[in-house]
Amino acid sequence: MANINITSSECAWAHFEVKLLSKVIKGLKGFSTKKTVESEHIYGAGNEPIDIMKGNTKYEGNIKLLGFEADALNRAAQIAGYDDITEVPHELIVITISYKKKAGEKINTIVTSGVQFTEDGFEMEQGAKNREVTLPYIAMSRRMI
Repeated sequence: MANINITSSECAWAHFEVKLLSKVIKGLKGFSTKKTVESEHIYGAGNEPIDIMKGNTKYEGNIKLLGFEADALNRAAQIAGYDDITEVPHELIVITISYKKKAGEKINTIVTSGVQFTEDGFEMEQGAKNREVTLPYIAMSRRMI
């Protein structure tokens, strides 16, 4: 499966929905998800490759949220007994992204399971109208429905 890059000319942002821990993220500012397969050339006689060998697969991405959403995720983690969202075990986190290109088309869904957030932070800039937080993650699997 190829990476999914969607711009406003390809897909209306209004048709996106991201669920994290079964909660629809209303303060979503952006996201990315990708699958990477290690690949390398195999060489034999001569200087041209004779094949390509595939190796490990990895899944990673990030979600960009308004600050109140990131705060809510961290509060939920603390209520569950963890310091913050990065401490929640990956077995408990699933991200579901649903979208459609046009209002009349079927909904496409990407389900990323076994999500482990790798960073959490607090950032603000002078003159900013709101606070945005980017939460990068690695994951165990990703499938398209």
